[in-house]
Amino acid sequence: MIFKDKTVIITGGSEGVGAATARLFADAGANLMLVARNKKNLEAIAEELRDKTKVEIFAMDVSDADACIDLFKKSQFEFGRIDILVNNAGYHARGMVEDVEAAELARVVDVNLRAPVMLSRIVLPYLRESGEGAIINVGSLAGRTPVPGSAIYSATKAGLRAFSLALAEELRGSNIKVGLVSPGPIDTAFIMSDMNKVSDITFSQPMSTAEEVAQTILDLCGNKINEKTMPPISGFLATLTYLVPWIGRQMRPVLERKGQRVKKKLKAEARERATAEGD
Repeated sequence: MIFKDKTVIITGGSEGVGAATARLFADAGANLMLVARNKKNLEAIAEELRDKTKVEIFAMDVSDADACIDLFKKSQFEFGRIDILVNNAGYHARGMVEDVEAAELARVVDVNLRAPVMLSRIVLPYLRESGEGAIINVGSLAGRTPVPGSAIYSATKAGLRAFSLALAEELRGSNIKVGLVSPGPIDTAFIMSDMNKVSDITFSQPMSTAEEVAQTILDLCGNKINEKTMPPISGFLATLTYLVPWIGRQMRPVLERKGQRVKKKLKAEARERATAEGD
């Protein structure tokens, strides 16, 4: 797909994978509508990219249904068309289910599943009006195999995967592509800012960069693939442990020990960087 002068809406667009995706689309000449709750962060990435392309921002909570409608109205008004929606915004309340407040669990569902469903539904008439388009959802390998300590997060990503694949079937034969990228751990603040709360098993897997995930998002807009897992070895393990749960239970202690070693190393490196910056 040629992205020049196309309009791309990216939720969670102020940092991490969302910001990396915005940079790649900007390099390709696409118009950008960047969405996040933090207006200051949105303004920073928008200012960075405005030398390359047209950028607008919309500060909102993606779980707000009325704001979702306003988002598309503003995008249509500013750019005259909407071509691609990237559902990247995510939220995690880590911990065992009984240890996390019910309101926090509900927010995970609202942001990770309810919001992408709403946004995908609302954008469809705009994509049909443009004649073609794409909806790309950012899932997780946690949606392909249950992760203890991330039960609700896993559930939402599994639901997002099912929704994405079903919607792709509903739109088969149209010019609207639905794609899903399911990465393992990504080297962003989403997990790196508070490693103590992240499960050890998460760090047992190879880590992707935000730029690698962003490139996959762009690729999914134009290829015939409905889902891309990354890295491949982690995708294989996630599928295997889902299909044969006892293998996952046997592997878990080994993977957790590996993850503990990796986490210890990463925390030591973070302390060294903090010390160096302080000097």
